[in-house]
Amino acid sequence: MNDTTSTDPVSISRRKPSRVPRSLRGHLSLDDFERSARRFLPKSIFGYVSGGVETDASLRANRAAFGHIGLQPRILQDVSQRSLETRLFDQSYPVPFGVAPMGFSALAAFDGDVVLARGAASADSFAICSAASLTPLERVAREGGSRWFQAYIPGNMARIEPLLQRVSAAGFDHLVVTGDVPVAGNRENNARNGFDAPFRITPQLVWQGITHPRWTLGTLGREIAMRGMPHFENMEAVQGPPLFSRDLVRSTIERDRLCWEDIRRIRDLWSGRLIVKGVLHPDDARMAQTLGCDGVIVSNHGGRQLDTAVSPLQVLPSIREAVPEMPVMFDSGIRRGTDVLKAIMLGADFVFVGRPFLYAAATHGEDGVRHVAALLREEVDRDMALLGITAPLQMREAAELFLPR
Repeated sequence: MNDTTSTDPVSISRRKPSRVPRSLRGHLSLDDFERSARRFLPKSIFGYVSGGVETDASLRANRAAFGHIGLQPRILQDVSQRSLETRLFDQSYPVPFGVAPMGFSALAAFDGDVVLARGAASADSFAICSAASLTPLERVAREGGSRWFQAYIPGNMARIEPLLQRVSAAGFDHLVVTGDVPVAGNRENNARNGFDAPFRITPQLVWQGITHPRWTLGTLGREIAMRGMPHFENMEAVQGPPLFSRDLVRSTIERDRLCWEDIRRIRDLWSGRLIVKGVLHPDDARMAQTLGCDGVIVSNHGGRQLDTAVSPLQVLPSIREAVPEMPVMFDSGIRRGTDVLKAIMLGADFVFVGRPFLYAAATHGEDGVRHVAALLREEVDRDMALLGITAPLQMREAAELFLPR
């Protein structure tokens, strides 16, 4: 029997040593980080990050929408020259995804806003800094390299102009105006879990801190020891209230007054890229384009605002059709490489992923953020090969790969 093939150097290669930190090797998917975060975080903090609004119908629908699309691969295609490179505006990124803006990141993860920005940058992508963060936006830009800022714009031009000046002076050149939060959503789970903003010291909150000492000492305690009491830093041009307060509340800054006319005026004042987030209707995308916005993000706020709101994936094709030449981005519910490719096929130029990155930052810091990005990159690359394509945008050219179940 000829056994030369068993020693043929062409057919045998050595296993490459893993560069993944040992503590992360058991995390094989994005969902694994949610399980780790559930154990690490107090119930109030985990519930705030993981929960939706009211019955969580929109939150569940966001994930279910991806399951309604099946994949039909083409075989025997030469896919050896695959590339995930994706162009957004005037810049190319080695991956088609970034980190969505998330409030209270520094409460879930130590120095969370900076960690997310640094981790995303080291993975050749970027994170959007949230207005609801506890870290001054100037520091996120300076130490994290962030250039995208998501704002909850006040419905008052006297307050808008100073905020825009502050954001610009910090070095941000992409402004994401969140349009789907005229009022706060009815997040009943927050009330049940003891989450409030600012926090009030209650027996329930104290007990959660006692039973989660790693978070209490390693996240909250470390933050206070190094930088003092966290404050709501970026909702306006001036610092907001502290994280813990007996009687202070966060201002709603008249968001229910914000309208398209304000977007027109912001466009006149803002010289950088202007993006509107929270678009679920084609007419809103057209209006954003008419007013000179540079792009839109199709999103239902991760299922955290209007319960039973339509899934962004469902309306993505109609929005793409409404503004065929405008950059269309997407978030809400992505957990797998196939999710990324399905969103691109249905019209997204770029996608954002939120909760899994924050879970990873909470439990493993910057290493965790990089690992999530690496897992998602590997999945997208593998899925492209299995589908028979070599670039993400080929998904649109191969619509027959997707069949409704």
